[in-house]
Amino acid sequence: MSDLVPLTGEPLALDLVNTRPSVGDLLATPDDLRAWWTLEADRLPDEAPREVTAADLAAVRAVRERTARALDRIRRGDEPSAADLEALNQAQRAAPAINELAWNGSAVVATRRRDGSPGLRLAAGLAEAAAELLADPAVARIRECEADDCVMLFLPAHPRRRWCSAARCGNRVRVARHYQRHKAG
Repeated sequence: MSDLVPLTGEPLALDLVNTRPSVGDLLATPDDLRAWWTLEADRLPDEAPREVTAADLAAVRAVRERTARALDRIRRGDEPSAADLEALNQAQRAAPAINELAWNGSAVVATRRRDGSPGLRLAAGLAEAAAELLADPAVARIRECEADDCVMLFLPAHPRRRWCSAARCGNRVRVARHYQRHKAG
């Protein structure tokens, strides 16, 4: 992964889309995907495998691109492409999920499990997260960071939030403003 730390803590589908900063790609290699997968581990059902393949990376990047395009269109008030929605549906179908039932000694417990390779399971889970986000009325509130050189998306918890991260972009903008004020004097 590049020196840029991925923005995390947004809905999972936005965290995925935000792996495409204004410069570079935080998911350029299988190792980058493994690092991001590990970073998001507490939000994903499976641990990152020791080996992440090029096919795993391709499946996740395809979900990312389709999600980004659909989000962009919805945020503009346009209908998302049927091809993008179908691709997200296909990604979910590639690793179907079931609630696996088992007896734990005193009760029946259900554990959500997916079939398929680790990469297909990850892509399916991310496509499911994208489906939930795209269908959520909150999707209309998603904003792009107001910093000039940032393209990160976020779902503001507060209506006055302007930056993807106060520590990252907010601080940079405030420092630049301060510099401009004091440079003129």
